[in-house]
Amino acid sequence: MKNTIIKYGIYSILTASILFFLALTLGKTFDYSTQEIIGYLSMVASLSFVYFGIKHFRDNENNGSVTFIKALVIGVLISTCAGIGFGIIDYIYTTQINPEFASEYLEKSLETMKNTLSPEEFEIKRKELVQQMEQYGGSGFMAFIMFVTVLIIGFIISLISALFLQRK
Repeated sequence: MKNTIIKYGIYSILTASILFFLALTLGKTFDYSTQEIIGYLSMVASLSFVYFGIKHFRDNENNGSVTFIKALVIGVLISTCAGIGFGIIDYIYTTQINPEFASEYLEKSLETMKNTLSPEEFEIKRKELVQQMEQYGGSGFMAFIMFVTVLIIGFIISLISALFLQRK
């Protein structure tokens, strides 16, 4: 089980890294909404190894059977590897590659809000967003949020995969 988790966790991290750097180089001209969609698709693509890891364990290491709980544990542990990888990638990006990401994101978000909200609503939302960015805009916190996001999506994928792949 340990080897499966490590193997498919590494596959997940490598996939996340490759997709991140492809998006970084090829997606520079996209707006933040499009980049966000690409980011979520990258998460799902790298978390697809949860399914393949559980299936590999069931078929090749456990004589064709796996319980729901064991499959869920394998999936969550592979997701944890992916989450750690995404968190590290996010931290490197926001500290080394683009240290101005938080301020750029805030600026673009405010610009979008200004075009879609009334002046009164905009001022209220602007104050809230600026306060949130000041409180939580650090690279470490953003990396943690990325880790948690990947872990939540990974848990959902693990749950679905465990339901489909369980076999007694």
